[in-house]
Amino acid sequence: MKRRIALRKRLLVRLLSVSALIAVCSVAATAWLAVTTTTSALKEEQGQDLAADNSILARLSGYAATHSDWTDVRRTVRQLAAETGRRIALTTPDRTLVADSAPRGTPLPPRPAATVDPLRTDTYSETGAQLSGIDPRVVGPYRLPAEERAKLDALATRRKQCYERYGLQATVVRTASGRPVVTLPDGTDPAGDAAVCEDGLLNTPTPTERKALADLTDLARPCLKQAGLDLGGQLFLTFDPSGKDPFGGGYLIAKYAKAGKAATARAAQHCLLSARRTQLEPYAAPVAELFLGIGDQNPSRFDMSPANKAKVISAAGLVLAVTVAVTAAVAVRLVRPLRALTEAAQQPPELHVRVPVTTRDETGILAEAFNDLTERRARLEAQRRAMVSDIAHELRSPLTNIRGWLEVVRDGVVEPDALLLDSLHEEALVLQRIIDDLQDLAAADAGTLRLHREPLHAADLLDQVSAAHRVAADAAGVTLCTEADDSAWLDADPVRMRQALGNLVSNALRHTPADGTVTLAARREDADVVLTVTDTGTGIAPEDLPHLFDRFWRAEKSRSRRTGGSGLGLPIVRHLVAAHGGTADAAGEPGAGAVFTLRLPGAAPPADHT
Repeated sequence: MKRRIALRKRLLVRLLSVSALIAVCSVAATAWLAVTTTTSALKEEQGQDLAADNSILARLSGYAATHSDWTDVRRTVRQLAAETGRRIALTTPDRTLVADSAPRGTPLPPRPAATVDPLRTDTYSETGAQLSGIDPRVVGPYRLPAEERAKLDALATRRKQCYERYGLQATVVRTASGRPVVTLPDGTDPAGDAAVCEDGLLNTPTPTERKALADLTDLARPCLKQAGLDLGGQLFLTFDPSGKDPFGGGYLIAKYAKAGKAATARAAQHCLLSARRTQLEPYAAPVAELFLGIGDQNPSRFDMSPANKAKVISAAGLVLAVTVAVTAAVAVRLVRPLRALTEAAQQPPELHVRVPVTTRDETGILAEAFNDLTERRARLEAQRRAMVSDIAHELRSPLTNIRGWLEVVRDGVVEPDALLLDSLHEEALVLQRIIDDLQDLAAADAGTLRLHREPLHAADLLDQVSAAHRVAADAAGVTLCTEADDSAWLDADPVRMRQALGNLVSNALRHTPADGTVTLAARREDADVVLTVTDTGTGIAPEDLPHLFDRFWRAEKSRSRRTGGSGLGLPIVRHLVAAHGGTADAAGEPGAGAVFTLRLPGAAPPADHT
C-alpha cells in the first residue's frame, strides 16, 4: 500500500511556494532599486556629482589662468551649463555677479561650491588628481614669442632624431608657455651612447625666460634675505626643463634639501611661491566664487503617482503568474523521475529493478546512482551465494575425511595407528585455520578487529617471518632472503603484521618451483614504509589480478589443496593492512613471478633506539 504524502510536504507544492516567494522578493527588490536609482538621479541633477563639479572647476580655472579678467567668461559659462545640465554662476568674493547661466533674478545657492583662483588652486589636474599651488597654465611673462618657439622646436626635433638614431623612441610635448620638452616613453634618462644627445642647448633659458627669471629673482630676494638665504647676486632660480614645474625654482630648494636643511628648504619654497604669485597676478583673472546647482537644497523624495503604482502592481502580478507557470512545468518534470525511483525502490529486492535515466540533471544523477546501487546489490547477492557455497566446500572436504576415517576405525576395518591419527589431526587443523580466517574477516568487516600497536622495526619483522618459514622454504627447495632499510619503522601490531606477511610468504612458496627465490624487502618512501614479497614463481595472469583479494577466489579452478589454499589468505592480508591505515596491491606476469606490495604509514624510531 502506497503511503500518501501530505499536501504541504509535496515537492511540487514546496517548489511553487519557494518560486512565489522568490518572485515577490524580486519584484520588491526591483521596485526598491527603481526608487533609489531615481532618487540618485535627482540628487545628481541638483549638483551633487563631485566628478562633474571638479570638471567645471578645472575648466573655469583654466580660463582664469589664461585671461587677466572675467570679461568674456559668459560664453564659457553658458557652454559648460549646456554640457552638464547644471546652473553655473560666478561672483566676486563680495557676491557681485560676474556670470550666470540662469535667468536674471534667480537667487544664488546659500553656499559657493568652490573658489576659482588659479594662483591658489587645489583642484586642477589633467588626470583628475588633487594638486596644490599655482595652476601651471598661468605662464604670464614666460610665454615664448614665435621666434623663440621656432628655435626651440628645431632643437627639440634634433634631439628627438638623435635619440631615434640610438633606438630610443622619444616624444615632444609642448608646455603651456610654448616650450617643447623631449621625453622618453619610460621617463628615464638616456644612458650609454645616447647621452651625447643631451647637448644642453634645449635646456638653456631663452631671452624671454631669462628676463622673467631675473624678475622673479628680484621679487624673491627680499624674502630670501630675511630668511638668511641671500643669493649674493647669483641667479639660482633656474627653470626645470622636464616641464613638471618649469619655473618653480626646484634647483634652489633641492640644493638646501640635499644639504640636510629641511627648514631652510621650506623657507626658500615659501619665498619662491610668494614671488611667483606676485609676478603672475597681473596675468590671471581675479578670485571668483563658483556656485553650482539650484537654490533649493532640500533632499529629494520620490513619490510614485497612482498610475505608476498601477504599473508596478500589474508588472508584479504578471511576473508572479509567469513564475508560477514556469515553476509548475519544471516541477512536474522533476517529480516524474522521482516517482519512477520510488516505484522501483518499492519492488521486491530479488527483482533488482532499474529505472530509465531521462535527464542529465540532479534527478538523472540520482537515477544513475540508484541503478549503480541495484547492480552492486546484485553483485553482493551473487558473492554471498558464492561465499556460502565456497564455505560449504571448504568445510565439507576435511569433515568428510575425518568422518570417513572414523567410520572405518569404528567398523574395525583399520587400526587407529599413529599415521592415521596424524592425518586426522591435520584435517582438524585445516578446519581450525578456515574457522580462524573466517573469524578474522568477520571482525574486520564489523570493525572490531583489535590491534595492539607498538613501535616495530621493519627489519626485525622480516627476520621473524623469514625464520618462521625457513623450514617450509628448505623443504620446497626455495631460497628465502630479506632486504630491509634500517630506517624503516612502523607503529603496528607485530602479531597481525607477521600474520599478513606470513600469508604472502606461504602463497609465494606454494607457487615458486624448486631453485626459485622468495625475497622479503622493506624500504622507506617519504612518510610511508613499503613492504614487498617478490617471488620467481609462475606469475599471475592479467585477468586474475582484479580477483586476487576476493574471498575464496583461487586461480586454480579445481580448488585442489596441492595448488592452493582456502582462498582467504589474501583477503585477510588486505583487511589487516587496511586496519593499519595502509594498502595492499599485487603485480605480475605469467612466468615472470609476482610482487605483493604493502604500503603502510611510517613511524619515528623509539627514543631508546640506537
